[in-house]
Amino acid sequence: EDRGFDQVVCHRGGGVGQTPDYWDNAYFDDTYFVNSTPKKFVGYCTDIWFNEAASFIKANKATPFFAYIATNAPHGPLHSPPADAAAYADQNVRIANFFGMIANLDRNVGQLFQLLKDERLAQNTIFIFMTDNGTASGEKIYNSAMRGKKASAYEGGHRVPCFWYYPAGGLTGGIDIDTLTSVTDIMPTLINMCNLPNENIIFDGDDISTLLRSPDKIDDHWNQRVVITDSQRVVKPVQWRNCATMMNKWRLINGKELYHLESDPGQKKNLASTHPELVQRLRTAYDEFWADVSPTFNQDVKIYLGDERENPVNLTCHDWISNSPPPWNQAQIRSAEKPETLVGFWNIDVRTAGTYRVQLSRWPKESGHNLVDEVPASPPSPGGETYRNRLGKSFDIRKAALTIGDQTWKVAISGDQPSANFDVHLPAGETRLSAQFQTVDGTRIGAFYVVAELLDR
Repeated sequence: EDRGFDQVVCHRGGGVGQTPDYWDNAYFDDTYFVNSTPKKFVGYCTDIWFNEAASFIKANKATPFFAYIATNAPHGPLHSPPADAAAYADQNVRIANFFGMIANLDRNVGQLFQLLKDERLAQNTIFIFMTDNGTASGEKIYNSAMRGKKASAYEGGHRVPCFWYYPAGGLTGGIDIDTLTSVTDIMPTLINMCNLPNENIIFDGDDISTLLRSPDKIDDHWNQRVVITDSQRVVKPVQWRNCATMMNKWRLINGKELYHLESDPGQKKNLASTHPELVQRLRTAYDEFWADVSPTFNQDVKIYLGDERENPVNLTCHDWISNSPPPWNQAQIRSAEKPETLVGFWNIDVRTAGTYRVQLSRWPKESGHNLVDEVPASPPSPGGETYRNRLGKSFDIRKAALTIGDQTWKVAISGDQPSANFDVHLPAGETRLSAQFQTVDGTRIGAFYVVAELLDR
């Protein structure tokens, strides 16, 4: 909704069952959010996304529409409908489900494409299929001779398929484009194809519409173009860490290893010592990229409190800033191992000065559990254990503390209540918020879930 979409159906977090998601979601018969309101669905997650997209397209076919279907499958945990996994029964359960998820996705894409034909929309609809990274689980079975997998700087980590179909624009398939392009090219290309105003925005990507229509007409721009991927997954990125600087068929990995894909698709032979000038050229391009992006590394993202567009605000430990990885899925919420490490803070921006009610919880509100409850394991999904399929650990919580900026409030509690509540006055401005519980034996653990609501200005 924050990006202008009129109809949004989604889970929360990076994948189903992650910490911000609706409690106990596990791929089948889950509760998802429809324009921020939770709604119970029946069926498998990928089927639901495509069914909802199909309904949206049918309802809006008389006018130009934009449908963006970002699936969580095939992301872990790996669960697919049993019928889709059955074709891969010769593999272990995890791999069978991984390929079953892909088979299910493939069928849904085909059905959506057929829908466009049936509704006589295919001719004048730009249809794009693309994935977001290299394989996460199937590289040992097939990886198209590429080195690396998801999150790797090598080709197998970031090279993805990208299919375009748009008959009215001259794109009908049957053409391979072997020129280096990037996900950042999609926006400027769509702006051109749809005859939209650019508004003088400078994009990182290029308009590739001419390349799509005439892939054999490659000029020096495409041959000399440099594209950079940098995937570090750390709070403060480090220069030359896990990056690929690419030009045509050349790949400079981490600023040191140079490979030529045409002669060496598996990136086994490092040519850096025999092409020092090319290495330096690519290093210079990366230096320019780093100078452009690195000033933002110290600009910590803030979560707004007291904005009329979202009040109350639900905070989860998924977004903690901490010295150790926060509990990012509901299995970790349940097990709560090494509680002394489960602490962190949120960067917040109080948009409106006023009185706020801040509620600290061990379990999310929709679970219906109290602070001290031991939560039973929920049933598994097809394919094996899910995030919800483990016992939820009980802590004998007796105290709660809330710190915002340089102020701290404390309260004694019985534990047989869903949350510890604080009504506090907050001035407008950027600050930090942290929340902790203390058990009867003195153990401290962060509040995994916090709800902050502006009551009075």
